[in-house]
Amino acid sequence: MNDLPVLYEDASVVVVNKPAGLIVHSDGRTVEPSVADWVAGRYPDTRTVGEPWMSPQGTLVPRPGIVHRLDRTTSGVLVIAKTAEAYASLKKQFQDRTVEKEYAAIVYGTVRDDRGRIEREIVRVKSVPPRWGVSFGTENKKRAAVTDWAVLRRFSIAGEPYTLLSVCPRTGRTHQIRVHLKALGHPIVCDHLYAAQKSCPSGLSRPGLHAYRITFTTLSGERRTVEAPPPADLGFAYEA
Repeated sequence: MNDLPVLYEDASVVVVNKPAGLIVHSDGRTVEPSVADWVAGRYPDTRTVGEPWMSPQGTLVPRPGIVHRLDRTTSGVLVIAKTAEAYASLKKQFQDRTVEKEYAAIVYGTVRDDRGRIEREIVRVKSVPPRWGVSFGTENKKRAAVTDWAVLRRFSIAGEPYTLLSVCPRTGRTHQIRVHLKALGHPIVCDHLYAAQKSCPSGLSRPGLHAYRITFTTLSGERRTVEAPPPADLGFAYEA
């Protein structure tokens, strides 16, 4: 596979800009290139770093250095541990929610408020393919997923309104941003699961979601922020 763009690197971690379409690690069903393969090839010592994953099919999938993940269709910043010490530190930071993540999301329609917070539990919806939704019943607040958002830009293309959002998930549930923005009434553009009936803006073939910025603490105690520039296929949201 092609080399991945490295955004930051030290002796303990490497931060890459994952392109849309590339999986972070194998799903145990198909054989295709992954970020995990790239890590193992470039940093052979990471083969013993991290924890393997047991797929639903019973396959043990290696995940060298992988501490968190992005959906296949999501581009952007991904932090990878190169040592066991760094892996343990990053894992604890994610568990303690001290890692700060910011995404750029392009959504359908004009979001009226300038900022807001979505606090809803995410539940599995019976469907094929699998997807998730929010619970509108009496919630257990401890299980609620939390997403903060703010408007960066409102614009239109050929008369169709869109909004570019900065989105900061405070928890890490499956499809959290995609599900929460749909619940807000403004699903992410070109999302094949959560906006299947809507048309995609010209030139876009995947959900308009990009992991723009991440902030974490290095082993030396430095608070480090790393940014991944918006990819070309999302450029229309910045230039329209």
